[in-house]
This record gives sequence, C-alpha cells and structure tokens, in this order.
Amino acid sequence: MKQVTSLALAAFLAAGAVNASAYEAGDWVLRLGATTVAPDEDSDSIVLPTSPATVLPGVSIDNDTQLGIIPMYMLTDNWGVELLAATPFEHDVKVNGVGIKAGSVTHLPPTLIMQWYPFGGQRGWQPYVGLGLNYTFIYDEDVDPQLAGALEALLGASEAKLSLDDSFGLAAQAGVDIPLSDNWAINLAVWYIDIDSTAKIRTDVGTVEFDVSIDPWVYNVGVAYRF
Repeated sequence: MKQVTSLALAAFLAAGAVNASAYEAGDWVLRLGATTVAPDEDSDSIVLPTSPATVLPGVSIDNDTQLGIIPMYMLTDNWGVELLAATPFEHDVKVNGVGIKAGSVTHLPPTLIMQWYPFGGQRGWQPYVGLGLNYTFIYDEDVDPQLAGALEALLGASEAKLSLDDSFGLAAQAGVDIPLSDNWAINLAVWYIDIDSTAKIRTDVGTVEFDVSIDPWVYNVGVAYRF
C-alpha cells in the first residue's frame, strides 16, 4: 500500500511539473509554511561572581516552529530576491550541565536573500540557492524562576533581568519549488544563518555577560503561489 501511495504521489508531482509554467522575470511568488528555527548554539561559560567563582557551562536554546511568510520577486528569468519573514519565534533557554531553566527569548529574523534559479525560464521543478543578510531582533527576554532562585541562593540577588543583543550576519539558502499547477507548488527550503549575540544577566548585585553563537538551521515546508 505504501508503495502504491508513493508511486501515485510521484506521478502526481511529475504531472504537475510537466504542466507548470516557467518562472520568468516579473513573477511574484509567495511561500507559506511551517518554518522551524533550530539553533546550533555555542555559548561561553557563565562565570558567577561568587568566592571562589562559580562557572556554569553555557546555555542551550530549544527549537521553535512558526508560520513562515516568504515573498519572492523574479528580477530576471534566473535571479530572484526573497525575504524570509515569520510570526515571532519564542525559545526556551537552559543552563547546560545543571538542568536549570534560564528563561525565554522572542525574536524576529528577517533575512533578505539573492537567489539563483538554474532552471528559471523552463518548465518543471525550480531548485534554487541563495546568499544574503540577516538582522535578528531579540526582545521580550524573561528570566525563569529557576534561574532567579539559583541567583538568589548563590549571590543573594533579589531580582534578575535577561537581555540579548540584536544580531546582524550572513545567511545561505537552498530550496526547491515542486509545481502542482501553473500557480501552485510545494516548497522545501533550508537556511543557515549566522546569529551572534551577547547575553547579559543583570541583578541588583552585579551583571554577568557572555557571548552566544546561535547560528540556527532554518527549515520551511509549505506551499508556494505564483502570481
């Protein structure tokens, strides 16, 4: 049964590819889908000003999936420009090694990509690769009660605030539109984004600062509509 289903799906996609119109200069394509940000983070150790110093082995950041809203404009038959946008991503942050929840952060990662379509101007599947720039807005950082309790026990801190700097970096991308008709396609895409930030934990007894390279892989599975 699985083989029959797979063959039917392959035949359906192939038929769509034959009948689909080519991407051409002046086309707009809107891609919508489930966009997942999966951080491949690398964090400095967190050094707390106790006596002697307490060293925590950095932080980890979990994945989040949101609605991707990704418009693209064909400048020529082979070159397009795309903007990765989405509803805000929210990530939980944990302190490595000790199982303490540090807090959560929310961000928006708009990413502008120049894309090359090797089969632009031709019917069928439309693979593409691209390079571009990302600016990540990080906001609404919250400290988890677990971290607040640990800081109170270790430092005597009665309050704590978490902040992460915004980031500007490079991005690379690969993807494909698999046509279903002249206007509709299935979209599969992946980005690698350079996101580096400085995190600060501010308390009433001092500030702890450490660098975090978030560097996520971003995946989109959805549909594309050509105008």
